[in-house]
Amino acid sequence: MEDYIIDLKNVTVRFNKANMKVDNLKEYVVRLLRRQLLFQEFIALDNINLQIKKGEAWGLVGTNGAGKSTLLKVVSRIIKPYKGTAAINGSVAALIELGAGIDPNLTARENIYLNGTILGYKKEFIEEKFDEIVEFSELKDFLDSPVKNFSSGMKARLGFSVATSVQPDILIADEILSVGDIKFKKKCTKRMRTMLDNGTTLLYVSHNMNSIKKLCDKALWIDKGKPVMIGSATEVCDAYIEKMKS
Repeated sequence: MEDYIIDLKNVTVRFNKANMKVDNLKEYVVRLLRRQLLFQEFIALDNINLQIKKGEAWGLVGTNGAGKSTLLKVVSRIIKPYKGTAAINGSVAALIELGAGIDPNLTARENIYLNGTILGYKKEFIEEKFDEIVEFSELKDFLDSPVKNFSSGMKARLGFSVATSVQPDILIADEILSVGDIKFKKKCTKRMRTMLDNGTTLLYVSHNMNSIKKLCDKALWIDKGKPVMIGSATEVCDAYIEKMKS
């Protein structure tokens, strides 16, 4: 039996969607006690099987709402499967939502410490890596500015720089290269390639098929929570493009 750094077996994720609008906590509690809250079951992932070896680069493709980000959250240990098992063997650095773990009311300097702490870094480690993070993010002139004044590209720089200041076993990136200038995108791609060369496993989500082809060896196509196709990144991306054209 082979050892996998990510081993998903029959993973199913279920959410409950409320069928009525509840405007405040009091109304919610009253309806809950009276058993008047109605929910509709929503299957976000349906029987996903995925085995990934250390050092592999995988792309996830599919339309908005297909379940890609939900799958990343399972691998990040944010969500537990409703059914099936998810064995994740290693440290995870996740860039799932732009601005996640960043407080807009704090400065960039303060957010480096906050975001680093959320990712599990010790204060001493963050202090050691601080100058390197700032240099890579190219935000030296904005260190003491509130992040709420930052553009989406600047937030992406900050988040990516902190998350990749270590060599994680698994790097998860969801549309991180969809914002920012071309120069910084190339810089991010180069860092991810270096991490891959050093053994990091990559899970990458993007609507840019060329980006997936360049970065990834393999890909999984998901539609409405179900696997459609799994194979080489080129084959899967080309099949997805043809489907979208039709």
